Amino acid sequence: MSTYTHGHAEPVLASHRWRTAENSCGHLLPHLRPGLDLLDLGCGPGTITVDLAERVAPGRVVGLDAAAGVLGEASALAGRRGVAVEWVVGDALALPFADAAFDVVHAHQLLQHLADPVGALREAARVLRPGGLLAVRDVDYAATTWYPPDAGLDAWLELYGTVARGNGGEPDAGRRLLAWARAAGLDGGGTGGGTGGGGRVTASASAWCYASPAEREWWGTSWAGRATASAFADRAVASGAASAEQLQEVAAAWRRWAAADDGWVALLHGELLVRLP
Repeated sequence: MSTYTHGHAEPVLASHRWRTAENSCGHLLPHLRPGLDLLDLGCGPGTITVDLAERVAPGRVVGLDAAAGVLGEASALAGRRGVAVEWVVGDALALPFADAAFDVVHAHQLLQHLADPVGALREAARVLRPGGLLAVRDVDYAATTWYPPDAGLDAWLELYGTVARGNGGEPDAGRRLLAWARAAGLDGGGTGGGTGGGGRVTASASAWCYASPAEREWWGTSWAGRATASAFADRAVASGAASAEQLQEVAAAWRRWAAADDGWVALLHGELLVRLP
């Protein structure tokens, strides 16, 4: 079993609400068109889902998440934007949909939190129609880099890996996406990269970078909050991975980074597009 490491405390949701189709799934957007039926797995508060729904309308769009509470916020957002989305509580490893129900399945920052990401990829492929497209994107925490150096942030990165793996996830998912797709039997005998390649699987990468004063304030505040008032913090203490005092030190490190005029951070993401035959 796996447990969602972050939970849905306000510092976490503040980060999720920032995500859009443009900043989080650019690898998918050129392949969308009106009329496609789309499933968004691990949709959270729905900011990406609603963006995607606007692009494929009048196609059917379903946003699925394991946490019922966050779907109320997603539904309200869709209502404000005037977009039709079905919101479903469900498990990515046992999707409540018939075979071949969708043209596109999208999953952003989901596979890293699952104990069986290969099984989730197989299940996503099951609900895709022939010729359908599966798009996934996950961060690779070990590849995160920042300036200026700070021992507190070094401690944060090590601690995050410990807690995430203790919850049954894999925080360095980005580098593993291609391997997981091959293990799921989705490679079709070949893989391609970039815009070329001869296989059904196209692997790519992109990054989030935060460096402006506003971005540093937002990201630093988010992680300072997660370090002290989130499911991540609770699990870190409960597992013995960190004390409350150590978590305060992590929060202080993020606040120092946010206040630094030359503060900069980049988070690398792995991406895959899988086109079914």
